[in-house]
Amino acid sequence: MAEAQRKNPAFPKVLVIAGSTGTGKSRLAVKLAHLLHGEVISGDSMQVYRGMDIGTAKITKEEMQGIPHHLLDICNPADPYDVRQFQILARSKISEIAGRGHLPILCGGTGLYLKAALYDYVFEEQPEDEELRTRLEAMETGELHALLEKQDPDSARQIHPNNRKRVIRALMIAASGKPKSQREKEQRHEPLYDVFWLGLRKQDNDPLLLERIRQMDEAGLEEEVRSLFHDPESWKTTAFQGIGYKEWKPCLQGVSTREEVLEQIFIHTRQYARRQRTWFTRQLPMQWYEPDQDEQIEQDVKRWLNDK
Repeated sequence: MAEAQRKNPAFPKVLVIAGSTGTGKSRLAVKLAHLLHGEVISGDSMQVYRGMDIGTAKITKEEMQGIPHHLLDICNPADPYDVRQFQILARSKISEIAGRGHLPILCGGTGLYLKAALYDYVFEEQPEDEELRTRLEAMETGELHALLEKQDPDSARQIHPNNRKRVIRALMIAASGKPKSQREKEQRHEPLYDVFWLGLRKQDNDPLLLERIRQMDEAGLEEEVRSLFHDPESWKTTAFQGIGYKEWKPCLQGVSTREEVLEQIFIHTRQYARRQRTWFTRQLPMQWYEPDQDEQIEQDVKRWLNDK
C-alpha cells in the first residue's frame, strides 16, 4: 500500500527537514524553497507563539528571503496548542501549497508532530472525567509517570516524565479501558503523502551548542522570558513548557542564577536532540546528512521529485 501511494500522483510530495538545534534547518529550507518553488511550514510547537522569538530560534523576516512561511506566530502564549491542532493546520497548509503547484516543506518539529500530520494518525477522544483529572492534577510529576508505567508501560517509555500534560492525558485514556499505546498500535500507520524525510545531524558533543545558547541570552532571552511569563500563573501554560523557557522558573523564583539556567538549557537541548534522533531513526525512513552536504541533498531531493 505504501509503495502504491508513493507512485500515486494523488498523494502530494512533501519534503521534511528535521534535525537538532543549530543544524541549519531553516537555512536549508529557504534555499531549497527558492530552488524548488517551495513554501515552508513550521513544524515547531513553540514557534506558533507570538513573542517567543529568541528562545525558539524563530526565523526572521530577513532570513526568510521572501519565501512564504506558515504556522508561525498564530497563537498567544496563554493559548493551548497541541499535536491535534498541528495535524489539522499542517494538512490544510499542505493542501493549499500543493494546490498552488508549490512544494510543501515541513521544517523542524518533533517526530510525533510530523508523523501525526503526514501519516493516517487518528487521535482518540480523551475521556472527560473531571473527578479523575482533579486527582491526577493533584499528584506529583514523578508519581504520575510511575502510575503510567504500571497502566500503560509502552506510553510511559515514549512520554518524557516531566511532560505532565501528556502523561495525564495518557492516564485518562488508560482509565477508559484501552490504553493509548494499544489504540495507536491498532492504527495502520500508512503515509498520506509522498514524503522525503531529510534529517540534519551533528554529534551530541557539538562544541557550538553552548555558544549558541549564550548568543540567545545576549540577544535578550531572559528579558523575553520575563516579559512573557512574569505571572506565576503563566508557568502552567503549554508555551512555558518549551526548552529555553521552563528552565527559567527557578530564576524567576529567585532560587537559581542566570548561569545555572543556561547550563540547564544546554543539558536539556542536548538530551532532547539525542532522544529525537533515536526516535526518528527507529520510527521513520530518515535520510541523514551532515549540515554541509547541500550539493548531495539537492541532488537527492531533485531525484525524488522527478520520481513519478
